[in-house]
Amino acid sequence: MNKIKLFYLKLKATVTAPQKAFKAKAPLASFITGRIITMIFLLFLLGFALFGLMELAPGDIVDQMMTQQLLTSTESQGGKNAVNSLGGSQDKNFTTEQMDALRAELGLDKPFYVQYFKWLKRVIVNHDLGTSLISKAPVSFLIRSRLWNSVLLNLISLVFITTFSFLLGVFFSSKAGTRLDVGATFFALFFHAFPGILLLILLQLFASITNLFPVTAYPDFPFKDAPMKFTFSYAHHVFLPLLASFLGGLGGTMRMIRATMLDQMGMPYIFALRSRGISEKRVYLNHAFRNTLNPYITGSANLLAGLFSGSLVLEIIFAYPGIGRLMYDAVLQEDINLVLANSMFISALVLVGMVISDILLAIVDPRIRYGNE
Repeated sequence: MNKIKLFYLKLKATVTAPQKAFKAKAPLASFITGRIITMIFLLFLLGFALFGLMELAPGDIVDQMMTQQLLTSTESQGGKNAVNSLGGSQDKNFTTEQMDALRAELGLDKPFYVQYFKWLKRVIVNHDLGTSLISKAPVSFLIRSRLWNSVLLNLISLVFITTFSFLLGVFFSSKAGTRLDVGATFFALFFHAFPGILLLILLQLFASITNLFPVTAYPDFPFKDAPMKFTFSYAHHVFLPLLASFLGGLGGTMRMIRATMLDQMGMPYIFALRSRGISEKRVYLNHAFRNTLNPYITGSANLLAGLFSGSLVLEIIFAYPGIGRLMYDAVLQEDINLVLANSMFISALVLVGMVISDILLAIVDPRIRYGNE
């Protein structure tokens, strides 16, 4: 027993020695490497769970395809005659055989874990995300065609929310207790608590009644036809959706910045700085403001991914051709390849955002170091 234990300890030391040496030499690089490995493992578990959940869902994509075919046939042949023509036992048996053959062709007759490992092998070896089971187009092409639209929309929203949150949060923290601060806090709470879907619907009704803005959020012509015209038209189309996203995100972030600034202004080091005769502007911007970055960076780790997932309702209501709407259609149609690729993308954004936030925390705060514990 002692020999086995001794062998285990030697093996453990042999395995962990390079890891400890790497961590001592480059602690931040070691931390990032560990987080990337953890991220890959979590993505693997997520894909496995998604395939299992899609297996538990009632029906599959073959059932939907056959239902659509039946409805199309019913409409084209005239209701009752179509139903009678499909009502024979021979046609029913033939339809069942067709469905079984199609499931076998798509690999849906295999257990979900077999489907998952086949998909994983295809992604890793061939760098192929597969083909959409509905449109028959490559999944990578569908995501790439919608991804830039969502990235552009959400980055604009993120830049505006971050910029105005810091400006207004710092400003109103210097006006704490005044009527202006009370009014700003009220409106921030109001828009933060206001249902986002209701705000989008009200803005769309406003656009429909006044005709000042389009009711859709994307121009009806491509960028390559007229780049300058498309730019102005795009800004006109996305103004109301961006306004809804801005009002919903500004309230919570501004209040967090304001509260953090007020907390910092009550710290002993602020009184020490003031006693040394340092100007109030320098106290605010050079010292207190820098310490507000830590909670914001920590809280914004999944902010971009939250914007992507939160823009789903926006893209549906305003008919915006983004990745959120693509994901919604894929879930309704049970297109497993498209659902999995979209879900992996959103999850990767969350995990990458967490790694980036840890790195930024180490940069802005010299007290944080990923060294030996």
